[in-house]
Amino acid sequence: MDRTTQSAPPTKGATRGSALLDWGGAFLYAFTALLLIGGTPFASGLLRASVLTLALSLLTGLLRRRPLVALALTLTAATVVAYGAQRGDLTPDRHLVYVPVAMVFGVVVATRTRRAVAVAGAVVALLELAAVAGLAHGPYELTGNLLVTALTLGACAMAGLLLRQRREHRAELRESAVAEALTAERLRIARELHDMVAHSIGVIAIQAGVGSRVIETQPAEARKALDAIEATSRETLSGLRRTLVALRRAQPDEGAGHVPTGPAPGLADLDALAASLADSGVRVEVRTTGERRDLPPDIDLSVYRIVQEALTNVVRHAGGGVRARVRLDFSAEELHVEVLDDGRGMSGRAGKTGFGITGMYERVSLLHGRFSAGPRPEGGFRVAAELPLPAALRTEAAR
Repeated sequence: MDRTTQSAPPTKGATRGSALLDWGGAFLYAFTALLLIGGTPFASGLLRASVLTLALSLLTGLLRRRPLVALALTLTAATVVAYGAQRGDLTPDRHLVYVPVAMVFGVVVATRTRRAVAVAGAVVALLELAAVAGLAHGPYELTGNLLVTALTLGACAMAGLLLRQRREHRAELRESAVAEALTAERLRIARELHDMVAHSIGVIAIQAGVGSRVIETQPAEARKALDAIEATSRETLSGLRRTLVALRRAQPDEGAGHVPTGPAPGLADLDALAASLADSGVRVEVRTTGERRDLPPDIDLSVYRIVQEALTNVVRHAGGGVRARVRLDFSAEELHVEVLDDGRGMSGRAGKTGFGITGMYERVSLLHGRFSAGPRPEGGFRVAAELPLPAALRTEAAR
């Protein structure tokens, strides 16, 4: 089963601490509203609105995780402050205590579902406008207060809607970029697979020609040619079968890059790859354990590309003067590939915007292997892949 490294879920202690901060802030906000009623009976509505707005900082955690609860709390607090201090506050701006409610409603619009927004908007509009109407003295004050309240609520709702649309647009762009990266990676694998198939067909054609010429005079040589044809065709069909599912939806892009004509690289080229990185300030050590065996072309190429991409990330993100270690462990059934470095590792932004890890995961998935990548606890970064070997190689190792 394929696997990728994911961030660990929050622990119970962290969740409990967040809940304590959320409800502690809610208690302090309610306490602030009570102080406004008892401690400042003759304060203006503008002063009360300013205090309640500044006190929204106490609800930061609640706004992030429970915005509907924060909306209910601010609506209740604003109504209590408005009516509780009404006897000492005769100024026409006492309706301004509902400004924090409009701001919190904007957060609800930006983060909650459309159904929740519609229900919350109807409740807030009904209760807030009714309360403002009850606080007004005279028709002119009533008209002005209702107009200001409605416009404030609408402006905050529009701001929340814009933030929501911007976040959804960024998510769509991210999904589109990932899809394009996967398609490009599949097309690149298809081009490399083309080279492998062309080479295999050439070998089959040569062996078939040899066999047809010596089949009557040298039956043993003809049998060797047929065995070579069988082995080559099986390896090629196996590689095609592994990539068919992933490539069946990829459409060729006209003029999208140049198809390489040279031989595909493999494990034999890892030493040259390691030496080429010396000028970049990265010292690479390649170590092989177990009984090394010749790999099918698709696996051989994929291992090289995985190591190449991992070392490229080391050069790009870990900085100079870094040491990297490449370990290849041949077991009876699998090939373990591991690339370690002792640098800074990739930043969170780099890990989100780059597609190197996505490409490596795609390659390992095509080979039905397991892949993981992530920062090391002691520092640096680790890339690991476990690739199952074909049955023919397992039989050879058993011998």
